[in-house]
Amino acid sequence: MQEIRFHGRGGQGAVTAAQILAVAGFSDGGFTQSFPMFGVERRGAPVQAFVRIDKDEFIRTRTQVYDPDIVVVLDPTLLEVIDATAGLKKGGMIIINTERDPSDFGLDDFKVRTVNATKAAFDVLGRDIVNTAMLGAFAAFTGEVSKGALVEAIPEFFGGKIGEKNKQLVERVFDEAKERM
Repeated sequence: MQEIRFHGRGGQGAVTAAQILAVAGFSDGGFTQSFPMFGVERRGAPVQAFVRIDKDEFIRTRTQVYDPDIVVVLDPTLLEVIDATAGLKKGGMIIINTERDPSDFGLDDFKVRTVNATKAAFDVLGRDIVNTAMLGAFAAFTGEVSKGALVEAIPEFFGGKIGEKNKQLVERVFDEAKERM
C-alpha cells in the first residue's frame, strides 16, 4: 500500500487532487481511500489531504496518514512554515511545485522531484491552480497511477471547457516530468 500526503493552501485544490487521484487509482484496478484534514478552514490556510492506494488488497486502515511514502507540495511557500517531510519514510519521495532544482532543498534522505506546475497552470488554465498539474507530475514520477486514468477521472470533477483544459494540463506536465527523469 502506498500512502500519499498532499500539502496545499485552502482554495488550491489539494482535496480535489486527492479525490481525483483516488478515482484514478481505482480505475487502474486498485483499492483507494481519499480524505482531507482541515485546521482553520479559510482560503490560504495550510490544508492536508491524504490518499491510500493498494493495488492488491482492500484497505482496512481508517486513520490519518502519519508516515507517508510520498508527499506532494502544491505551494512551495509552505516549506517555510511547515515540515512537509514530517513522517515521510526514509527514501520516500517528495514532489514539489517549484522551478528550483531538487538538489536546492538539501533533503538527502528523500527522493526529491520538482516540477514548475505554476508555469504550466498559467499557460494552460490562465490561473495558478496547480492541483491537476501536480497529479500529472505524480503519475510520471511514481508510476502509481496511469496518465490515462487521471485524464479519465477529470470529468467527474470538472466539466466542459475547464475539464478539457485540466486534461491538457495533466498530459502536459506528465510529459514534461517524464522528460526530466
